[in-house]
Amino acid sequence: MKKVSLSLLVSFLLVGAYSFVNAQTSLGIIVGPSVPNLSGGTNEISQDYVSRLALHFGITVEHNLGERFSILPGIIFDEQGGQRNGLQPITSTSLPPLPSGGYYYADFKNASVLNYLEVPVLLRYGFGGWQLQFQVNAGPYVGYLTSATQKTSGTSLIYVDKNRTPLTIPVPPDYTQSVQAPPQSFDANTDVTDSIHRFNGGIQGGVGIAFPVSESQTVSLELHGLYGLTNIQRYAVDGANHTGNLLISMGYSFLLPGV
Repeated sequence: MKKVSLSLLVSFLLVGAYSFVNAQTSLGIIVGPSVPNLSGGTNEISQDYVSRLALHFGITVEHNLGERFSILPGIIFDEQGGQRNGLQPITSTSLPPLPSGGYYYADFKNASVLNYLEVPVLLRYGFGGWQLQFQVNAGPYVGYLTSATQKTSGTSLIYVDKNRTPLTIPVPPDYTQSVQAPPQSFDANTDVTDSIHRFNGGIQGGVGIAFPVSESQTVSLELHGLYGLTNIQRYAVDGANHTGNLLISMGYSFLLPGV
């Protein structure tokens, strides 16, 4: 999978280089909010993620293929991931194994922050007049993980089941009696980069509108959806998730001089 993803990444970069040296090529800058999420969880550790608010930005190169069509490679910094708030399973080597197996639970905030450098190559179809142009885009992308952090916060009791049965600990010296374990802090930023596959790939599509402000400059507003086709977890015990993201991009592009 790594060799295939690396080959696709090199191919996309070559397409971008080709666009730079050919006629009717525009360079663009995009930035805006995004709404990432993690889907397809296969166990309690990877399930029940919801969307969070994030950011993306990058550069694009648009090379015209004709009156209506163009090819649009780019390099984008894209925050992916998701979040879970409330009662959720925890994994800890400091807690004794449960007699029945399974997970301990706690009530806290948990955000998965996955930062990618993505290389999309989109085919764009545009139509409309001089004052307003409509655009439809679709194509594949490859992403490279630069960092992955699990950000947790809050204080909670530790529970032995979903019914919020508190964990109890034996009391010395005879250990015949037990008391409820004290609340635990979950304030931490944990680097989980080694638990996530470095490469991710998927498909992207969207629509947008462009406003030419001169013969060589354009501003735009686009809405894109991304879906990752690969499982991001490196280890089966962590479950299996796919990335997904909704991007709202504000852009500015200009025709490269002399080409």
